[in-house]
Amino acid sequence: MHYLLDSHSFIWWDCNPEKLSAQARLICEDGSNTLFLSLASIWEISIKVSIKKIDLRLPLESIVKQQYENGVQLLPIKVDHLYRAASLPHYHRDPFDRLIIAQAQIEDLTLISVDSLIKKYAVRWID
Repeated sequence: MHYLLDSHSFIWWDCNPEKLSAQARLICEDGSNTLFLSLASIWEISIKVSIKKIDLRLPLESIVKQQYENGVQLLPIKVDHLYRAASLPHYHRDPFDRLIIAQAQIEDLTLISVDSLIKKYAVRWID
């Protein structure tokens, strides 16, 4: 199966896997699953680190590199993702989350996120 890690899920998977639900942890630990990280999440996390909203165990570049070496795939942002994000209902105002939802829809990925607003969209998700 193919899964898209929301920004917070990626950070938790790297730094605090115990914060993930048991189901999400099992999915992330199962080597037969493919985990994706959106470039939108890297952008979002970079901003949050720069404004001191979050602290990471290592520089983001190092974490992304380590997780990439562990099999996490980077999901580029395509123009179709942007158009879909713009056309989504406005349940969620966060542009990063809207883009990640659009990517999950278009790429047929199950989103791993605890964000309750995601449940309002037509997207598969695991909390």
